[in-house]
Amino acid sequence: MTELGKQLQGVPTPIDGMVLFDLPVHGDARGWFKENWQREKMTALGLPDFGPVQNNISFNAEVGVTRGLHAEPWDKWVSVATGRVFGAWVDLREGPGFGTVFTAELDPSRAIFVPRGVANGFQTLEPATAYTYLVNDHWSPDATYSFVNLADDTVAIPWPIPLENAEISDKDRAHPLLAHALPVLPRRTLVLGANGQLGRALRARLGDAPHIEYATRADLDLTSPDLGTARRWRDYGVIVNAAAHTAVDAAETPEGRAAAWAANVTGVAALARVAAAHGVTLVHVSSDYVFDGSSERPYREDDPVAPLGVYGQTKAAGDAIVASTPRHYIVRTSWVIGDGSNFVDTMASLATRGVDPRVVDDQVGRLTFTDDLARGIAHLLDTRAPYGTYNLTGAGEPRSWAEIARRVFELTGHDPARVTPVSTAEYFAGADAPVAPRPRRSVLDLSKIEQTGFTPHDADTALAHHIAH
Repeated sequence: MTELGKQLQGVPTPIDGMVLFDLPVHGDARGWFKENWQREKMTALGLPDFGPVQNNISFNAEVGVTRGLHAEPWDKWVSVATGRVFGAWVDLREGPGFGTVFTAELDPSRAIFVPRGVANGFQTLEPATAYTYLVNDHWSPDATYSFVNLADDTVAIPWPIPLENAEISDKDRAHPLLAHALPVLPRRTLVLGANGQLGRALRARLGDAPHIEYATRADLDLTSPDLGTARRWRDYGVIVNAAAHTAVDAAETPEGRAAAWAANVTGVAALARVAAAHGVTLVHVSSDYVFDGSSERPYREDDPVAPLGVYGQTKAAGDAIVASTPRHYIVRTSWVIGDGSNFVDTMASLATRGVDPRVVDDQVGRLTFTDDLARGIAHLLDTRAPYGTYNLTGAGEPRSWAEIARRVFELTGHDPARVTPVSTAEYFAGADAPVAPRPRRSVLDLSKIEQTGFTPHDADTALAHHIAH
């Protein structure tokens, strides 16, 4: 008999991410009423906001009907409308939890959240039982499923009714044993801009596991009208957008302006639509150029943007779009140095070739090395930090470009006095092509990301390491 008057509460289970819920059921002589799924109340208790899109019901006429064990590539909210079941779940996700088992009885006063990749099965304990589940993807024949046999001795599920006396389909009886079950891989991670400096650093950090995918513009064009169907997007958990139009001076030309808006706004908007529609976490890399550089203190994440040039305008617009998606990390950075053409390596080359450069001394900020940027992005994802905007640069004392150039000369064994400091106006005086305005102060406040447990590397120390290697 259904228990009435329970308090809504969630109870963790031995399977990671799977939560058993008690549901308040209100009854009288007419019958009963319950809120079977209430997003606001249940997410407040820790249930993932998993975004269901389909509701399925399995009606079972007799006692002993046994179904499962099926692991699908979507999350499920499982409950009972009428009757009672013995439920069994086996974790088939790749990782240390593989093979973990949990069982519980469900009636209308109990429900359970079953994460993607956890096999679901049940046995009816009363006639006319209706077993229901909300899922956050539409059924698809193209999806990858995994199964485990109901009678597997290593799983050892204590079915109340012996399986030889149960009503089971031939298909369910033929499922593989746990030793031969196909592990369910995590949802895929897609890194865009794979050939760029940050893209290469992300590959070094994330590796080449089967569920990690890297793409260039040739592989996936964000401006294509077919983007929405270019992948089975429900199979993706994370998209890291490390691609952008970063030619800040070229963006001031008519052709460059169009290219910057296409890559940094139109493409980002299309990507945001995909992420929002399919429950994907979107990581978007932004820039100090969204600020005008007039602040005497480090910029915080919630400071108003005030971009000076076209590039900064497109990045600010892209940030606003990404911020509208439910699951997002906007990672603002500055003065990025990585594997490829960059300021530090250019200065080292000039020093070696005997060239004495003129370098601006009225722009102040911190270097950010791509391995640190990739490490910070991985940290936000691994720790499931609260969604939002995070500043991420190197730590330590801010420097001007001229100070950094002199330090590069010193670290490479050359006289730092060979670097001549000049103002930005002097440096670009007489330029033949359009020049983008630069923020004079690009120092970003790092306290928010530090509060998540991430410690950025000191920029001066990272510079010395970069030169040494």
